[in-house]
Amino acid sequence: MTATAAPLRVLLVDDHAVVRTGFRMILEAAGIEVVGEAANGADAAASASALRPDVVCMDVQMPGVDGIEGTRRIVADETLDTAVVIVTTFDRDDYLFRALQAGASGFLLKNADPDDLVTAVRVAAAGDALLAPEVTRRVIARFASPPPAEPESSTPQPSPATAPASPSAAPAVIPDLTEREREVLALVGQALSNAEIAQRLYIGEATVKTHVSNVLQKLGARDRVAAVVYAHRHGLV
Repeated sequence: MTATAAPLRVLLVDDHAVVRTGFRMILEAAGIEVVGEAANGADAAASASALRPDVVCMDVQMPGVDGIEGTRRIVADETLDTAVVIVTTFDRDDYLFRALQAGASGFLLKNADPDDLVTAVRVAAAGDALLAPEVTRRVIARFASPPPAEPESSTPQPSPATAPASPSAAPAVIPDLTEREREVLALVGQALSNAEIAQRLYIGEATVKTHVSNVLQKLGARDRVAAVVYAHRHGLV
């Protein structure tokens, strides 16, 4: 008899009980177990340490310790293997970028469809990253744009023939990656999931996950969002 996989375990963090109740109903209807609730970032970190959920769904604006600091504390705890998905009402760039810098694996708006919440939890639990469609382009634009030009100085500059290429002119071929890994990176840059990449390349989803893991390691990228930025910056997308 084949063993049944254990359900994903989620901690809900929001200072509004009605929101937590709504999220609980959505997730439990999809077979995801809600193991606890918290109302601020400090309680979230403590509950995550005690309950060890697979994923934390974290609000941002909460009394006391907010969701950004709560995310930072959870991600910094090396004893945990827990992903954090930010779920907020506010479509603000400062929240978005601070959350990503704190180590969040996803950023979702509360006006998203219920299915999007379920998908975000499953994607984060699988070790992938997910951004709301509304914010994906802003992340790419923010991190993939070339750095500002250096001020002119009296130091002689290299001739055009020997000057290093700018990030926007970086070669599409990345020597440290295999041909298949470059293909996977290009598709990650298009914000495709592992399942979608598997269908596109006619390979198994587990194989895609291995390729993505190898790509992140070789690029020194912390997560999938960083890989998306890298792919755009190097002209793979």
